[in-house]
This record gives sequence, structure tokens and C-alpha cells, in this order.
Amino acid sequence: MSNGSRYRFDDLKAVCANDWQAYIQHDFVAQLGDGTLPSDCFQHYLKQDYLFLIHFARAYALAAYKSRTLAELRQAHEGLKAIVDLELGLHVDYCRKWGISEAELEALPEARATMAYTRYVLDTGHRGDLLDLHVALAPCVIGYGEIANWINRRPTTVRGGDNPFDAWIAMYESDEFQAAMAAERTWVDARLVDVTPARFDELVTVFRDATRLEIDFWQMGLERRS
Repeated sequence: MSNGSRYRFDDLKAVCANDWQAYIQHDFVAQLGDGTLPSDCFQHYLKQDYLFLIHFARAYALAAYKSRTLAELRQAHEGLKAIVDLELGLHVDYCRKWGISEAELEALPEARATMAYTRYVLDTGHRGDLLDLHVALAPCVIGYGEIANWINRRPTTVRGGDNPFDAWIAMYESDEFQAAMAAERTWVDARLVDVTPARFDELVTVFRDATRLEIDFWQMGLERRS
């Protein structure tokens, strides 16, 4: 833990270490890295991740509303623009390679794990401030980059053409995503420095809840839950 009240993102991870490890090293992730994940599990995850991205875009729109400075407004706008103009299109293209059409994505019902996590993020943003919202999103924005790095450290990981999920790993190990992860960590660190111990405890609750909901999202994919 940081000295005094000068907290950082790593302090959130340290307090929630067991949940964070269960998320980063989930069986879904391990099997994905080994190339042994059943394809229907991955396809179920991909479909629900499309719906998550739509709500992720809504979260950035909420971040714009919650912004108090022009810099924060620009950051939120860039996040929203990246999802709507780029990431959703790339996701649709990637799903198509797995035999999932855009029409199928559009008609998807939300799984309960998708609803639970996305609505939690949006509710947290509505009732809290911009830092609450970023902390609720951190398991996704920062976690996926850490997951790619953990996958690549594992001796059993298979890369290249022998792993059907290699493109997914490559997406989150990319310089672009790793830079976005680092930028988000820097943003959160800069704002945690000034929070009180009581406020930090509030943020720990948000971070722990969001991390557990991310664990449920992996489990949903692994068990193909609706």
C-alpha cells in the first residue's frame, strides 16, 4: 500500500489481489492461450462482447457528460469515437471470420452476465463521478492488456497458426492497446494520489465488484450461459 494517502492503481490491485488473479488467470483465458478453448465457448463470448462494446460506448458518452474539463471531454470523445467508428467494425469483421453474421449480432439477447457487468458500470458512473466510472472500467481497459501479457509469459501458450485464438491475443498485446492501457493507468494514478483513505475504500469496492463481474463474464463464455 502507498505511504499515507498517496494511492495508485496498483494499490487497488493489491487490496483485491485474489479477485484480480482469478480474473487475469481465469480458465477461459488459460485455455484461450493454450489454444484448447472450445470454439463454441469463444463464439459465445464474442457475441456477448459485441453487446458489451455497445454499452462501453455508452459509458464513454456518460464520461463526456461527467467531464469537468476540456481535456476530460476530449478524452471521453476519443474513447467513444474509437469504439463507434473503429472497434465495433473490427469486432463485426472478426466475428464474421468465426461464422457469426452482423445480422446475428444485431438480434442477440443479452446474457445475464453481460447485463450485470454493463449495467453496473453505467450505474456506477451515474451515481458517482468520473473517477468512479474509470475505476469500474479499469478491469476491462487495463485488465485485457495484462491478460495478454500473462498469456505470453505462460510456458504452455501456443502462438501463431496452431492457435485459433492467436489474433485475439495479438489485439491486446499490440502497441496500440498497450499504450491505451498505460495511458489509462496514468490517468487513474494521477487522480488516486489525492483521494482520502475513506474515498479509496469506496473505490476499492467499485474495483472489486467490477473485477468479480468480469470473472462472471469469462465464466459465462466458458459455460455458454445465457
